[in-house]
Amino acid sequence: MNDKESRPGKPVLQYPCGEPPAPGEAREIAPGVLWLRMPLPFSLTHINVWAVRDGKGWAVFDTGVRSEQTSEAWRSLVAPGGALADGVTRVFVTHMHPDHVGMSGWLTRRFDVRLWMTRLEYLNCRVLVGDTGREAPPDGIRFYQEAGWDEDAIEHYRARFGNFGKTTYALPESYRRIRDGERIRIGDHDWQVVVGTGHSPEHACFWCPELKLLISGDQVLPKISSNVSVFPTEPDANPLHGWLTSLERIARTVPDDVLVLPAHNEPFHGMHARLAHLVRGHETSLARLQRTLREPRRVIDVFGALFARPIDDRHLLGLATGESLAHLNYLVQRGEVREWLDDKGIRWYQGVPGAVAQAQEQDTPA
Repeated sequence: MNDKESRPGKPVLQYPCGEPPAPGEAREIAPGVLWLRMPLPFSLTHINVWAVRDGKGWAVFDTGVRSEQTSEAWRSLVAPGGALADGVTRVFVTHMHPDHVGMSGWLTRRFDVRLWMTRLEYLNCRVLVGDTGREAPPDGIRFYQEAGWDEDAIEHYRARFGNFGKTTYALPESYRRIRDGERIRIGDHDWQVVVGTGHSPEHACFWCPELKLLISGDQVLPKISSNVSVFPTEPDANPLHGWLTSLERIARTVPDDVLVLPAHNEPFHGMHARLAHLVRGHETSLARLQRTLREPRRVIDVFGALFARPIDDRHLLGLATGESLAHLNYLVQRGEVREWLDDKGIRWYQGVPGAVAQAQEQDTPA
């Protein structure tokens, strides 16, 4: 979801790389490092892809969503005379979302190369692809009914369930597991894996100290805030705790002088200020949510406390529900909010008196 534009103190970031390349083209932004961009058929219209010189070919980081437009861009890049005409040596994927992993099966098969991912991202992706064509499970329907969805919204969920595989090529049957802290030699330089959680189960960033670069995926974005959600498969999850902990850990691990290569928007300087701003934004949202919970609320009743935009379409409803639950579960597990099911199967939340009073005292403008 987008950051609230009204939040004070947004950091001033620097964008030194200029205009992005067109799909099918590339721009060198550091020695042996290319910036590519793939189209997306969503409100977010693009994803950045990175290629690093790796011997006689190129190691690729993230791949774009499975679509004819993305396939056309890749064909242009690897064709004779294209920026990646020397071929692809390895495919690294930061995490399992379709805009990142979608074309990885196509690339690994075309060039007969390995897929490099963390274990949880690879296995979760295999599970979601396996749901393609299945009916929506009763647990999922109950999850959204508890949140307060009406029958029209539930029917939309039924119709869309299992669509993940339609935007993702089948993954290869084996992969090369990468781990937090691992150092991987790519071409002339070492890259260290830095794992975060919250946006996805085991999101890998890649840091090159020599080149002062961080391929950040969706873990650090300059202009939008990554979605942090609870899903029906794990309704009691606390991804917001993992997200906030990961942001603080990245700030301790990776120096501020890196050029961040994000999945969306443009490469930027100013990572530590951006990380601090993201943490403050969630803290502000949590305080505002606590004030809203002076009275019992359903999940769908707290959207106004967390989001600047109206939640007026079905796609946004799913994102807003998951992210609202992430904030609610965080407060429940800190003992600051209680929850219960009524006799109609609707889940309600209310702040405990001491936590609500503390939130009211904080100076947290909306």
